[in-house]
Amino acid sequence: MKKRVAVLRGGPSTEHEVSLKTGASVIKNLPSKYEVIDVYIDHDGVWHIKGAPIKPQDIHKIADVVFNAMHGQYGEDGTVQKLLEQIGIPFTGSKSLASAIGMNKALSKDFFKQNGLKIAHHKIYKKSDYHPGLAGEIFRTFPQPSVIKPVKGGSSVGTSKVYSIAEIDAGLKKGFESDDEVIIEEFIKGKEGTCGVLDSFRGKDIYSLLPVEIVPKKHQAFFDYESKYSSDEGADEICPGNFSREESEQIQKMAAIAHQAVGARHYSRSDFIVTPRRGIFILEINTLPGLTEASLLPKEIKAVGSSYAELLEHLIELALSGK
Repeated sequence: MKKRVAVLRGGPSTEHEVSLKTGASVIKNLPSKYEVIDVYIDHDGVWHIKGAPIKPQDIHKIADVVFNAMHGQYGEDGTVQKLLEQIGIPFTGSKSLASAIGMNKALSKDFFKQNGLKIAHHKIYKKSDYHPGLAGEIFRTFPQPSVIKPVKGGSSVGTSKVYSIAEIDAGLKKGFESDDEVIIEEFIKGKEGTCGVLDSFRGKDIYSLLPVEIVPKKHQAFFDYESKYSSDEGADEICPGNFSREESEQIQKMAAIAHQAVGARHYSRSDFIVTPRRGIFILEINTLPGLTEASLLPKEIKAVGSSYAELLEHLIELALSGK
């Protein structure tokens, strides 16, 4: 009898559309040994199967395991994970606590630092801290250029690279549209890299994939939302990246440390900046990496001689095994 896999996609976050694409890719590539149940979660957080609303608590009656294909708030921040834990159904990806830590850029940086990883100089501002003169204060007291991001969010939604007082002010307002807190961090010039890891793969407890080098187009300030999801305007993603052997090994090691530091499970992907003089900095961890056709993790999987279908099967079997 086939195992029934409920694929959760959509959700109430700003990354709803990306999640729909990830879910569609998962459904399309799931091995035929599984029975697929497409679960759409609307912008209000209501679950649907074939257009009919269902109670989340009933998911265990129709599925054996959940494949979490959501992104952003609700799907990635520990909310749906806590719900699934309470229901008692196995699910792919990190548990609720690690998801909450990984989604919070300020909190995860604390964990990175405690585990010896190099992080960028940064500062946190609450929405209540905002006043008309704040941008000027930041410009005078914080190294520029800098990057402003919502503390909780993904896919670079609400993120700005800023140089001037006017840009800082606009960046703060943009960030606060997505979250009640923003993080401002120094812009570190260097090669952008990302590296995924898998649990219990090829005989290793934590298996680091080959780092990808991300080269934004000349008109792009950084690896933004458009770069990540546009087939026409996307950044160049080189896998394996043009890193030295030593750099690649260090990135792989740091990705594994970050995965363990936040308590991530099954898989994650961490982002880095590689500099010639200051070393390698970790920017953030993604405990629920995108799995669209254009996403980075599937490319990394193919680069080590595996396949998208094998990745999905591996994650499902990890969830079913209780690991």
